[in-house]
Amino acid sequence: MPDHQYLTYEEFGRRFFEVAVSEERVGDAIASIAGDEFTIGPIAQGPGKLAKVTAKVNVQTPQVTRHVGDSITFSIRIPLEIDMVVDLRIDKPRFVVFGEISLRAEAMAAEPLLLILDVHKPRAADIAIHVTSKTLRAEVVRIVGGVDAEIKRFIAAHVAGEIDSPESVKAKVIDVAQQLDETWTGV
Repeated sequence: MPDHQYLTYEEFGRRFFEVAVSEERVGDAIASIAGDEFTIGPIAQGPGKLAKVTAKVNVQTPQVTRHVGDSITFSIRIPLEIDMVVDLRIDKPRFVVFGEISLRAEAMAAEPLLLILDVHKPRAADIAIHVTSKTLRAEVVRIVGGVDAEIKRFIAAHVAGEIDSPESVKAKVIDVAQQLDETWTGV
């Protein structure tokens, strides 16, 4: 046999994990979970729930940072662009919102030979948004109506639902044995 640098099974397993769960692969998995866009609302807001808030959320490319220690974890930032309208019946102020979802994930191993990306569900505190409006009335409506907090809460709930969806569960689990069986040629 050619001259190889041999590894222990434990060293091989660790190295396999470090190669298999790269920032790029995790970013692709997160992008498939997050999707491209979603709509929130209309949500009744403000005193008497008279205002109706609708938001179209465009999901941008996730930015992933890997942390290698005893376990392999990831800090994930998903930038958002949000077009928001508050329907006051007499006026419909528009807002431009830029935001970001912060997620955490961990690469895990499971029986029989599974590689799992455990993505933690975000809380409203994991959502950051910056809202701009063109009129003073719009700013007052936004502040009095608590629109920012509601948008954060709804985005967190939407992302948590996506993380639990059947498609996402499938995207977060790789059956390594099955993949080997499908690619092994025996040559």
